[in-house]
Amino acid sequence: MLSDRRQRVLQALIEEYVANAQPVGSRTLVDRYRLGVSPATVRNELSVLEDEGYLTSPHTSAGRIPTDAGYRAFVDDLLAQEYGDEASDSTFDDVRDAATRVDELMEQTSAALARLTDCLSVVAAPSLLGSSVKQVSLVSFSDYRILMVVVTEEGQVLNRSVEFVEPVSTEDLARIQNSLNALLAGHSVNEIRKEEAARRAYEAFSSPLARVIIEELIACLEEADALRAHRLGLSSLLRKPEFKQTEAALPVLQVLEDDTVLMHLFDDVAEGAEPLGVRIGSENGASQLSGVSVVAAQYGPPDAPGIVAVIGPTRMDYSKVIRAVRAARSALRDL
Repeated sequence: MLSDRRQRVLQALIEEYVANAQPVGSRTLVDRYRLGVSPATVRNELSVLEDEGYLTSPHTSAGRIPTDAGYRAFVDDLLAQEYGDEASDSTFDDVRDAATRVDELMEQTSAALARLTDCLSVVAAPSLLGSSVKQVSLVSFSDYRILMVVVTEEGQVLNRSVEFVEPVSTEDLARIQNSLNALLAGHSVNEIRKEEAARRAYEAFSSPLARVIIEELIACLEEADALRAHRLGLSSLLRKPEFKQTEAALPVLQVLEDDTVLMHLFDDVAEGAEPLGVRIGSENGASQLSGVSVVAAQYGPPDAPGIVAVIGPTRMDYSKVIRAVRAARSALRDL
């Protein structure tokens, strides 16, 4: 636990480094920030903070920059008040009032978030696996091919072509369709995946054909989920000083273009471990992302929440980004 004075010195150094992307010396802190202590005391505190791993010196004669531990202390100790009452922002209120469709609301929220933070924004819709299924229709095209049409209680319509290696009669198809609708009516796929519902499902669908159709239904919803993430602001991220060099930007691009890896960045939040999470540098797991931080929050139903997030350099304005993410979550709260 840092003392109040060291917290103030660390906060001042981080604010200065965030603003200018240059190592910070004690003279700069004394001249620009009212720390209430002498220059000698500032130098001593910077030396202690470096010894304890909160700061590092990129060059012998240069100033200091924050480490991941320094940013973590800043976020946890100095921005704790940011996790209080829900935030709001007129920008997102205007977006919410103007949007006429869910996808439009998410797209415009992502765009506003990218503009406000000057970083990469990601808005992912609540998973369809948590949506209640209203109706499933199985339409026969031939003995070997059908069209599955899924309608959710929210009015979303999805379809998927399914092919079989053996012929399927219209009678079998109708029987499975009726049983499937009876099982799913008013429930989500996540609910029937639970132990008791899964047992009932296997009892109701003992034939290999029925199980294939259930697996295809789940795959249909999962694939639709993958298309419901809106991300904007990648160019803003790449304009940051940290990523102007190709060798620094390329690994980040390769990871962020992989939807599976990208969504894993939000696992802690999506799994409900914390309503708003901040991952800093090496905390992201993937070595290619050691230079970025992720601020993410969940919204929507707790069993299959959506995600709103910002990805930027570790040298991001955490206070500003956290407020923006929380305001965006508030705008999306009823989805």
